[in-house]
Amino acid sequence: MDNFRTPAARGHKRTPVAIDVTVNGVLNFVDGRITDLSEGGARIDGASMPARSRCEIHYGGEVTYAVVMWSEFDRMGVRFPYELTHGPLYNALKRARTASMVQPAQTFMGNRPSAFGRRGLS
Repeated sequence: MDNFRTPAARGHKRTPVAIDVTVNGVLNFVDGRITDLSEGGARIDGASMPARSRCEIHYGGEVTYAVVMWSEFDRMGVRFPYELTHGPLYNALKRARTASMVQPAQTFMGNRPSAFGRRGLS
């Protein structure tokens, strides 16, 4: 049996983000945007490299190493050989998770009528 992991086998919660990064492959630097991030990997739009190739993700003055798991014309999914536990990319993930937890409550409070009953809506 090979080591292929199905989406149900993921051990980390994926979080939607919009993080502009530079991806360094063997021969080139490509600008991309991380749109889905977890401690174990990311989806990068706007960049594409061959599956099973190794790359570096440059963000916030630091480098995160990754392996391309799948690739399409304009996006790819990467796995981090070492889980994110610190650094700028991990901090961006924590901020995105915190924002997603706070935002629904703020949206509810902003849409709530300021007065009770029909008289407050006229």
